Amino acid sequence: MRTVAVVGTGLIGTSAALALTGRGVAVYLEDADPDAARTAASLGAGTTEAPDGPVDLAIIAVPPALVGKVLADCQRRGLARSYTDVASVKAGPRAEVAALGCDTTHYIGGHPMAGRERSGPLAARADIFEGRPWVLTPTPDTGTEALNAALELVALCGGVPIVMDAAAHDRAVALVSHAPQLLSSIIAARLEQADETAVRLCGQGVRDVTRIAASDPLLWGDILSANAAAVADILQEVAADLGSTVTALRALQAADEGERRAGAAGIEAVMRRGNTGQARIPGKHGAPPTRYETVTVVLGDQPGELGRLFGEVGQLGVNIEDVTIEHSTGQQVGHVHLDVAASAVRPLVGGLRDRGWALRD
Repeated sequence: MRTVAVVGTGLIGTSAALALTGRGVAVYLEDADPDAARTAASLGAGTTEAPDGPVDLAIIAVPPALVGKVLADCQRRGLARSYTDVASVKAGPRAEVAALGCDTTHYIGGHPMAGRERSGPLAARADIFEGRPWVLTPTPDTGTEALNAALELVALCGGVPIVMDAAAHDRAVALVSHAPQLLSSIIAARLEQADETAVRLCGQGVRDVTRIAASDPLLWGDILSANAAAVADILQEVAADLGSTVTALRALQAADEGERRAGAAGIEAVMRRGNTGQARIPGKHGAPPTRYETVTVVLGDQPGELGRLFGEVGQLGVNIEDVTIEHSTGQQVGHVHLDVAASAVRPLVGGLRDRGWALRD
């Protein structure tokens, strides 16, 4: 692959362009907003000049509702030899592509499972796809050339290709992406009118749950409208769980001991179901989930402290499997949670204390 056109220079389009230019591919940028395309170009994502002839692949990086229209226009102009999109919903765009009479032999749907709570070209990162699933949804008439071009795109961007049926993809992302986005927003909305004293108590739990609530409402409106039925089905199941959980919580305050026991059992049951579901989430590098031990280090808010900590952990010969940082409200310190193998806990704790680091039990 030598030449690629990216039509739509938002977060995903610009990130793909950055990854491709970094691999020596010539990238041509287009956007309905010329300023967005120029911004992407200024970041090194490619050029806003038109290609001399058909490029090897065109990436349609626009909202789901626009994929069919933009693809039809690109094919009419003969922009590329093969085409793919990166929309987060697949069945609706596929139906529109067919209805508009687009050439589906040279087109394959795609969806990189990567993103951020920020949007636009300035939020783009060349490494955003590294190790992340990239779903491809070929139709029965998708040609080998289009499939191979999409597979090469995924490889150049560092993604992991997964071939799925479009409808199955939409049901899956409703569960693992779209419904969580709404639930995060719903929880964060409770903070809108909350007492300032309560807000100041926000810890890592609420920060984790509400992180993606900072996402762009207009962008998510486009996504959710294209997958509304599947998301509504998931939320209806969640609503049923919430209803039974509310009943169980009320029962905990009942005068009757039997009701209180039933309420406690109800809470335990939903928590255990949550334990089981969370344990199914793939672990590091997509491997089966692994239980690590956590070592918590108290870190001052000074430049270079985090790098010094990581350097000294490396000198101790310990591999950090995962890391999270919990910020302390009103204090210039944070808590760095280092997830490590159980066998590494004792030497890590001893070594860090010998080097003067403060650890939290």
